[in-house]
Amino acid sequence: MAYERLHVETSEAIATVTVNRPDKLNALDRATVREIGQVAEALANDRSIRAVVVTGAGEKAFVAGADIAEMASLDASGARDFARSGQQAFERLESLPMPVLAAVNGFALGGGCELAIACDLVYASDRAKFGQPEVSLGVIPGFGGTQRLARRVGVGKAREMIFTGAPIDAAEALRIGLCDGVFGAAELAARVRDIARTIATKGPLAVSAAKRAIGRGFDAEAVAFGDLFDTADQKEGMRAFLEKRKADFKGM
Repeated sequence: MAYERLHVETSEAIATVTVNRPDKLNALDRATVREIGQVAEALANDRSIRAVVVTGAGEKAFVAGADIAEMASLDASGARDFARSGQQAFERLESLPMPVLAAVNGFALGGGCELAIACDLVYASDRAKFGQPEVSLGVIPGFGGTQRLARRVGVGKAREMIFTGAPIDAAEALRIGLCDGVFGAAELAARVRDIARTIATKGPLAVSAAKRAIGRGFDAEAVAFGDLFDTADQKEGMRAFLEKRKADFKGM
């Protein structure tokens, strides 16, 4: 499928999804949000993909926020529809069976921060800035930020970021757990791809089950653990360990 607002490339079992509006600092308009949902839906059914990397085009921004020029004309009903479409698109991304890694190469503000934290792992350039500045516009985060940010950094820190609207740099984001690693701008893409490549070599059914269990709790963990013993990947993984060789996982 062709996308107007996104660039999608696949290689080595990794899909790289780039928000491609550099002239708008990759701002999220309704068309971009819709395409994020569409690409997530397509990836959900692609068993050849074992990891997804989400990033932004250009050197300045991951996603600088929602497209305020478009939002300014919305009424309450239109704004609710926009928020729901963003929530649904990000939920599709978050719910992908394979891990999703954000490579935050610049500003991740408003909807951009919300997009980043909808990913499983967040890695940032040392030039990146994170923030939820919506209160400065008289609104609040609408794409899931009030919920995901609190889960990621704790309720107190989420309140501080949302109530003040103040941005934080990559070092502070790492300190509070908003991101999982910080790299130099020139090496970010390669380092994140290395992590994605490592994930892609592991048992895809096991990685997917681990992702589900982390989100759902102890019962889900026990069920997923047991279910994996009915898979060929489990047999191959343990046989390879005992035979002191690299496992060849087939996703079966």
